[in-house]
Amino acid sequence: MRLILRILGTWLIGLALVLLVVDGTKSLGANALVFTSLADLWTHLHPPSLVAVAGFFESRFFADLLDAALKAALGYPAFAVFGVPGIVLALLGRAPRRERFLRQDQI
Repeated sequence: MRLILRILGTWLIGLALVLLVVDGTKSLGANALVFTSLADLWTHLHPPSLVAVAGFFESRFFADLLDAALKAALGYPAFAVFGVPGIVLALLGRAPRRERFLRQDQI
């Protein structure tokens, strides 16, 4: 299970770094900070799926809460939306800590 978490976390961090480089090159070209929101990225890649996800959330029990969460997530920069869960998954998948300190007789 830890291996799957680490692999998924690494992929998400890698995707976040690619998106950060894209935003960095756009910022250099525009001579100002430019962040691509998740909504812009999703609309650029596949607009019908964004409409389908919004329609799916509208048919659920907590439709208002899900709609507010979706709109909040779509407003964040795309690299942050992928990077933060990637870091969390990578940290969850790491090996448990060993004892760091040695007793006097172990030296």
